[in-house]
Amino acid sequence: MLTETAAPPADPPIHPQLRTARDVARHYLGDLVYGANDGIITTFAVVAGVAGAALSPRVVIILGVANLIADGFSMAASNFLSIRSRSAAERAESLPVSEPYAARHGGATFAAFVVAGGVPLVAYLLPVAEASRFRVTTVLALATLFAVGALRTAVTRGRWVVNGLEMLAVGAAAGAMAYLLGKALGAVIGHSV
Repeated sequence: MLTETAAPPADPPIHPQLRTARDVARHYLGDLVYGANDGIITTFAVVAGVAGAALSPRVVIILGVANLIADGFSMAASNFLSIRSRSAAERAESLPVSEPYAARHGGATFAAFVVAGGVPLVAYLLPVAEASRFRVTTVLALATLFAVGALRTAVTRGRWVVNGLEMLAVGAAAGAMAYLLGKALGAVIGHSV
């Protein structure tokens, strides 16, 4: 009869020592990429939906800024609560807490969300010709998505072009869906709302 012996438990993870700027960037990379990616995509989706429905630029600014702050806060709070929950589970198992700085991760998520997510609003906040605003927004949003994706390679392995195109594709798909839905809903509902 074969008996299976359990492997000894691995040492529980502990918080890494962050000695260099690269260590810090690598440690917060997930929060920064997640926040930046979602910030650009959700704000661009709001702009694209409003543009597809042919609503006024004022609506873009109101919905865009409201989304930027509320969704950024929601993501930061969710990241904070997720890390706190993991820490509570580790304490319950008498393990060392692997990430004692939940608020820092939440702050990184919020900052990345707001900074990168503000890019799709630039053409609506600066004096850009109204007929060109959505085109300018699209170029800025897609370029920023590519740049954020490509910059991941500064602390990870991989090809910057592939990483940039991966993030660009996700954002372009979300923007296209929002634009088409806005166009369809605008046609069905009309501008009486």
